[in-house]
Amino acid sequence: MIYWILLAFAIVAEITGTLSMKWASVNDSQAGFILMLAMIALSYIFLSFAVKKIALGVAYALWEGVGILLITLFSVFLFDEQLSLLKVAGLATLVMGIVLIKSGTRKPRQERNHAAL
Repeated sequence: MIYWILLAFAIVAEITGTLSMKWASVNDSQAGFILMLAMIALSYIFLSFAVKKIALGVAYALWEGVGILLITLFSVFLFDEQLSLLKVAGLATLVMGIVLIKSGTRKPRQERNHAAL
């Protein structure tokens, strides 16, 4: 369970870092760039710990996919970016891809035996 929490922290740090990048470029803020560097670094650190027990494909798909989804939605509300029908279709496809990757990942034999007990 702790590895899923670490993955969630990685996603939050990625979203924060990416949004602060945009905020810093719009406001010419050095603090925003420092926050961006710190959050992106933390994101990779949390992700590296999460993949110790979560399949890399699943962890990366969730990290990047959920990040893209939420960054896009936050950008619409925070930075007045446009959300076209094609973007919505792309985001829906992204979510479906994440679900398929997660559902298509098998647990190692040892974990399946312990789960059945």
